[in-house]
Amino acid sequence: MSDLTAYLKAKQQEINAALERFWDGTEPFPTPLIQAMRYSLEAGGKRLRPVLCLAASEAVGGSDADVMPAACALELIHTYSLIHDDLPAMDDDDLRRGKPTCHKAFDEATAILAGDGLLTAAFEVLASAGRARRSDPLKWLEVSYLIARAAGCTGMVQGQMMDLSVEGKAITLEELETLQQLKTGALIEISVKTGALLGGGNPQEVAALTAYGRHIGLAFQLADDILNVEGKPEIIGKPVGSDQAHQKITGPSLIGLEQAKARARELVDSALEELEVFDMRGQPLAALARYIIERKK
Repeated sequence: MSDLTAYLKAKQQEINAALERFWDGTEPFPTPLIQAMRYSLEAGGKRLRPVLCLAASEAVGGSDADVMPAACALELIHTYSLIHDDLPAMDDDDLRRGKPTCHKAFDEATAILAGDGLLTAAFEVLASAGRARRSDPLKWLEVSYLIARAAGCTGMVQGQMMDLSVEGKAITLEELETLQQLKTGALIEISVKTGALLGGGNPQEVAALTAYGRHIGLAFQLADDILNVEGKPEIIGKPVGSDQAHQKITGPSLIGLEQAKARARELVDSALEELEVFDMRGQPLAALARYIIERKK
């Protein structure tokens, strides 16, 4: 793809406009809770998960309109997870995207409730889409179920619990990748699969894009681990070296920095192989896969 930057910017603007419409229903409640939710959601994220959802829909011949509510729900869930990850009981981070984390900008209790509010809002958005699109409500019910599985105690939340439980312990690479597939990979994988399902993909297309999502989900976490070692704080928007300080098991700490980079490239190559059946329609997804391990933040 010739200009990923332009593609990302266009999709991010479209997603941000859709997210902005969600707040219309909250106007009677200009409370610190809503302020904290908006503060974190509008803090300047890459919108990678909703962009992947839109790109997967395009790959199977769908439109952005087909999947936009799900794309927004995925970003709401991702933002809630960041708020809770940053809390003192979790990663205890003071900065996120170059700004004070939610519990620093407000307070710890407000941050917890802001995360709760965003998570619940995600399923409000999904349910609302299912009610409005009466031609295929079962598809939206299926997507809601799959996203809940990926975000909850069989996915992201379980991965976070595992991450906390292995701090300072010896684990294998296989165990680490299982942890990271749950903690980070599950929501990325389901972002791609959701786009494929709601965009009208056939079973073979959905399977290929699901595998693509699984590979890039692991690659994304490895890239994050690498940036925590050699990234520049002024670019990534938070301090580096926190993984080592918290005795976290990461790809670089387990197999070394260069091997971690090689494994990330291997995962991206595997993801690209899954896109071969899509020809030109898969170009945005191919560019996004490369971007995941080449990004500086």
